[in-house]
Parts: sequence; C-alpha cells; structure tokens
Amino acid sequence: MPTTESVPTGRPRGFDADQALDRAVEVFWRQGYEGTSLGDLTEAMGIGKPSLYAAFGNKETLFAKALARYTEGPAAYAAAAFSQPTAKDVIRAFLQGAVLATTQPARPAGCLGVQGALATSGTAQQPHDLLVEWRNGARTDLARRLRRARDEGDLAEDQDPERLAAYLTTVTFGIAVQAASGMGADELHAVAEEALAGLRL
Repeated sequence: MPTTESVPTGRPRGFDADQALDRAVEVFWRQGYEGTSLGDLTEAMGIGKPSLYAAFGNKETLFAKALARYTEGPAAYAAAAFSQPTAKDVIRAFLQGAVLATTQPARPAGCLGVQGALATSGTAQQPHDLLVEWRNGARTDLARRLRRARDEGDLAEDQDPERLAAYLTTVTFGIAVQAASGMGADELHAVAEEALAGLRL
C-alpha cells in the first residue's frame, strides 16, 4: 500500500508520515485498539490531532493503515513462507516466522493482528471485523498454498489443505498469545518444531 498520501493544499506537512505510521503501529500493537487514545497516538507520532486527521483520517482509518503496515513489515513472514519450495518448508517458515515476529526484544510481544481488538465494545466493531478478516485471510492464503502443494504431489492426497491451514494458523495465533504472556523465543521455537513433527509430511 502507499506509505504516504496527498494532503490538502496549504502549508507542507512538517513530519515524516512513514515514521509517524510506524509509531502508530507500535502503540496499537502494545495497547490494542480500545486501549489506545488519540492522545497516545499524537504523543507517540509527534503530531497534533489536526495533522493526524489530515494525513491518516480518524482513529479507525489509522488503525487500518497501521494493520496494513504491520502486514508488510513484522508479519511479512507469512507471505515469505508461501514462496518456500516445499510444503514442509512453507509450514516451518510459517511457524518459526510467527515466533520471530512475536518475540523481538525491540518490539511489543505478541501480534497486532491477534491482540489488537480481541475484546472490543460495540463502538469498535469496525476494527474488530477488520482483524477477523485479517486472521481469516491468513488461513485462506495458507490453505491456497497447501492446495497447490497437494496438486503438485508435494502433500499427501489425503491431507485436507483447509483443515491443515486452520490447525497451523491456530498454532501461530497461540504462539502470539503465549509470547504476549511472556513465553520466550526458545520455548516457542520448540513448540513450533513439535507442531511440525506431529504432521504427516
């Protein structure tokens, strides 16, 4: 997605929009959608509310942009996994990528896409629905790649790509929750390898 957008004619924007968006990602990632106030965002992004609205829209719109940014950045491991040559390589990269993405010392623990709006009120239905779509999309994309692997003879005929994708995304989202709860990378890498070892590949 574009990382900068046009702004209304007038004095030039006095801040780096990419950097500001990265800071918004971290705030939403750490605090969730409802746990984040506009004051939290403007303070972290180093801009005032008028600049935030002009560059990114309202809070819901900013959250959508932050999630897209997160998908292209920390969560890019998923798309990279799909380019691996074999089903086993795809699955290992998917699981281990989830561990790396959720346990980086310089970043919030866990996953923005899992924790961002798990518990929301009716006023936050749009972010909630957006994240449901995001998580379901990960499962759909993985199932598509596994279906291709089965068609190519790289995955057993009796393997159900949809069911396998549902299992694997459940494991990766569980990894994210455990990372947010303080479980370390070494232990989570072992969990990922255990899940991989239990598959018929």
